[in-house]
Amino acid sequence: MRGWWREISGLVLPVACGGCGRARTELCEACGARLYGGAPRRVRPSPEPAGLPVVHAAAGYEGAVRAVLLAHKERGVLAMARPLGRALAGAIRAGIGRDPDGRPLLLVPVPSARRAVAARGHDPARRIALAAAAQLRRTGVPATVAPVLRQRRAVADQSGLTAAERGANLAGALDVAPGSGRLLTAGRVVLVDDLLTTGATLAEAARAVGAACGRAGSRVRDAAVVAAPPLAFDAACPAGREINRNWN
Repeated sequence: MRGWWREISGLVLPVACGGCGRARTELCEACGARLYGGAPRRVRPSPEPAGLPVVHAAAGYEGAVRAVLLAHKERGVLAMARPLGRALAGAIRAGIGRDPDGRPLLLVPVPSARRAVAARGHDPARRIALAAAAQLRRTGVPATVAPVLRQRRAVADQSGLTAAERGANLAGALDVAPGSGRLLTAGRVVLVDDLLTTGATLAEAARAVGAACGRAGSRVRDAAVVAAPPLAFDAACPAGREINRNWN
């Protein structure tokens, strides 16, 4: 009901930009440019957790980008899913562009905790992944969302935890729904999330998917996020601006 009410209220309440608050627009041109107008790049948290796939991000987690992510995630501004999905699609493209193998993409979103989904009324990463898959298909890339990851045990709130504490908190916390292993070997898995901080969550997701796929788990080598801390961006591994523009 909460998600339904948010969908309806978005049609009747005054519209303001999710990034800067400017009236009469869901996302102004300037904030959109900050979110998906740049060149996605590889990101590396420091320290980098063992098992972390190669991760690409569309934008730095600051300013308007941070505001849009929080509006979608915490305030239920569901209209932001489409521009966030557009940004995520660009990050996915930056990753697979280095090694296109022709297989369909399976976007595997990192799940939120059940209590967080209940409190927010939606699963942000899954909603953004669906928008990204639609964007990719519109540009001719076969992509689908495979929401097969689930939490097998409760974890503590990650806020305020160090990188090492987050890794310990998440170790063994995720698994794959029974019977999903074969599905995951039918395409190229790309783990997706809205935000990278320490990388512990994506590393745990990669472990869980790899365990479900057996030997095929070595294929879990790609991940993409909408945003990451600016200091995590690897200046030595930029994705070409031309690539990103062709996908917008």
